[in-house]
Amino acid sequence: MATRSIQFPPTFSWGTSTSAYQIEGGGTNTDWWRFEHAPNTIAAEVCGDACDSWHRYEEDLDLLVQFGLNSFRLSVEWARIEPERGTISIDALNHYRNVLEACHARSILPVVTLHHFTLPTWVADAGGFENPEIVDWLANYARVVVQELGALIGIACTINEPNIVAVMGYLLGFFPPQVSDNERFVAVNEMMRRAHVAMREALREGPGDFPIGMPLSMQEYEALAGGEALLEEMRDEMEDKYLRAVDDDDYVGVQCYTKLLVGPDGVVFDPPGEKTEMGYLFWPQCVEHTVRRAASFTSKPIIVTENGIGTNDDEQRIRYLHAALKGLQRVLDDGIDVRGYFQWSLLDNFEWTLGYAPKFGIVSVDRTTFARSPKPSAQWYAQATANFPASVSGTLP
Repeated sequence: MATRSIQFPPTFSWGTSTSAYQIEGGGTNTDWWRFEHAPNTIAAEVCGDACDSWHRYEEDLDLLVQFGLNSFRLSVEWARIEPERGTISIDALNHYRNVLEACHARSILPVVTLHHFTLPTWVADAGGFENPEIVDWLANYARVVVQELGALIGIACTINEPNIVAVMGYLLGFFPPQVSDNERFVAVNEMMRRAHVAMREALREGPGDFPIGMPLSMQEYEALAGGEALLEEMRDEMEDKYLRAVDDDDYVGVQCYTKLLVGPDGVVFDPPGEKTEMGYLFWPQCVEHTVRRAASFTSKPIIVTENGIGTNDDEQRIRYLHAALKGLQRVLDDGIDVRGYFQWSLLDNFEWTLGYAPKFGIVSVDRTTFARSPKPSAQWYAQATANFPASVSGTLP
């Protein structure tokens, strides 16, 4: 494994991020679909057809070409590829092969995530991330993906935001399986790290010479009076243990959106200041902070695999992206090895328990016709990435 050739993209990756469940539609064989349809669910609405990207992916890729972006982060859906334990869907693999080939036909680098929040129902029924067998199940799934699609993968992500899956599903109880237990939360975090390593090693069996890493949700944390010790405890479990565990990866994926204020009683959920639709602080400075913090743990290259803002105010989105890219410019100027930036998200998609209300996309999607309509922020992002860093060196006009 140590002699495996790694091929990073020769140029900086400018792209957008998506996930299969949030844009494809029809993910009926997942724990999330069942969660949304359960009696008394806390989900605001069901995913349904999402953005119909299962059928419209070429239209989505044409938008990236229109915007002049060179990279696209997408995910493949485990529940489609292995709908039952040990049963592999050739149709699903062929579909994702077509998607990746369509990326290459447009000179777009495909950045492929293997697990983005959802589980096949057979895995959920067997205990999900609390069943130690999931390490082998995910490794086997990764082995199938790389054997069938590895030659087309540009960059690989194993598990998207494993710390968020753990905290939302096993501590706060907002995601499946809706558990609220600190011991189980800590145990799932450890299982996530084991699964990541197993998936990474399976992916390294090839084919393909792509870099492999794990996209980690990071925050800028600020302690209020009396909250210092709790902050350190939270950050150690949510970030530091992960950052110490990925030193054998090819890169570190950083995903960031805001700043969290921590007092003696925990996170302050209604902090003062400008907010986003998600209810958290408008804080594009998190890009610079989290990249610097990740770089303090490792000498590996860093990719900002997600950053963005949920808002119906597109002017606010442009302000956010402008400030975020200015922070990116500063870390690059200081010699930190950042290889790419991916805005979340290309489309106004399904935002988990909140449904379709939060708007993260630079492209709106009609909920009836699925017609795509680029927003002014899409044009701004296209110009900013084409002319970076000059485009963000000053103030907005």
